[in-house]
Amino acid sequence: MSYREPAFLRDHIKSIIAFYHPTCIDDEFGGYINQLRDDGSIYDRNTKHLVGTCRFIYNYSLASVALDEAAYKEAAAHGLRFLRETHRQVDGGFAWVLQNRQVEDGTRHCYGHAFVLLAAAGAAKAGIETAPALASEVYDLLEKRFWEPEAQLYVDEIASGDWNAINPYRGQNANMHMCEAMLAAYEATGEAQYLDRAHLLATRVCVQLADRSDRLIWEHYTTDWKHDWDYNKDDPQNLFKPYGYLPGHFAEWAKLLLILERYRPETWMFERAQSLLDIALEKSWDADNGGMHYSFAPDGTILDTDRYYWVLSETFAAAACMAMKTGNDKYWAWYDKVWNFADQYFVDHEYGAWYRILDGNNKKYDDLKSPPSKTDYHPLAACYETLEAMRYFA
Repeated sequence: MSYREPAFLRDHIKSIIAFYHPTCIDDEFGGYINQLRDDGSIYDRNTKHLVGTCRFIYNYSLASVALDEAAYKEAAAHGLRFLRETHRQVDGGFAWVLQNRQVEDGTRHCYGHAFVLLAAAGAAKAGIETAPALASEVYDLLEKRFWEPEAQLYVDEIASGDWNAINPYRGQNANMHMCEAMLAAYEATGEAQYLDRAHLLATRVCVQLADRSDRLIWEHYTTDWKHDWDYNKDDPQNLFKPYGYLPGHFAEWAKLLLILERYRPETWMFERAQSLLDIALEKSWDADNGGMHYSFAPDGTILDTDRYYWVLSETFAAAACMAMKTGNDKYWAWYDKVWNFADQYFVDHEYGAWYRILDGNNKKYDDLKSPPSKTDYHPLAACYETLEAMRYFA
């Protein structure tokens, strides 16, 4: 079956969900059990990561829509209750990490709250009645606690228990995922505030900030939103804040810009999307071993040769959206090339789902299929967005 066929994409969504469901449903403490090995066995029942909880809600919501499966809608509602009743704290913020129902790390991360909004948006698309109100609540919380009106961007991290204890670090990653969540919330509700904010975030990051760095998107910034060229320079493999340019984020932004263009078209959106995707493919593709290198330095030197599941996922979605937008077979060729590699090295054809990370020789590091927060949200959502693009351009 061709990777370009809607039936293939729906089957792949089904295979990802089948790996997790129903093992991940925690009927004892609520929410989900995130930490699974390659064979689907559980290696940690207790850790509840905010991002993992939200991604499971989103996965189940999209699967219920794409596959018309009521059990997946109920699984999403199950997680949404845990998100509202347990992750959410008395001050309205959402705790980063729980051990079952106890807060282990209460830090308020903008990145995590972006996924709360995304989860609410996905659940609204699935028809869960409480979801639109949660999306509105989170938008208001973000506006009050994380939004910097002068910068027109969100702060990154706030300490637990004191909304005034704002970390000086500023980053584009949280704002990118906030743009994603805003677009999803607009699609789910039709409310203009979400589209307005998605448009503003995209303009700030992909135009105004990128214009200061050769139209490329840098990850790290000082408190006043100057490029911080040294942040984590000695830690290029940091999980959430690695040093360097990330081609995977170029591809992810390309996808988001093409989605944004459907609702509020402006010439620059396509131009920037095409440039970002072309550079991502040119800089990161390994002509010898296949796959995509993870990061490169400002001088163009490859920093991290590991291959991450999410990079391939975002790239095939962006390539598909670009192919349908332009009619250029070059992008379909890239779509097939990325899928061929992913299918050979990342997709687990025995147990299901994707491996998280491979080295530069395309070998696994361990047997941890889903450490805290993974959930295969990237490939599942990429399949869904490809299907949505097919529907839009039909």
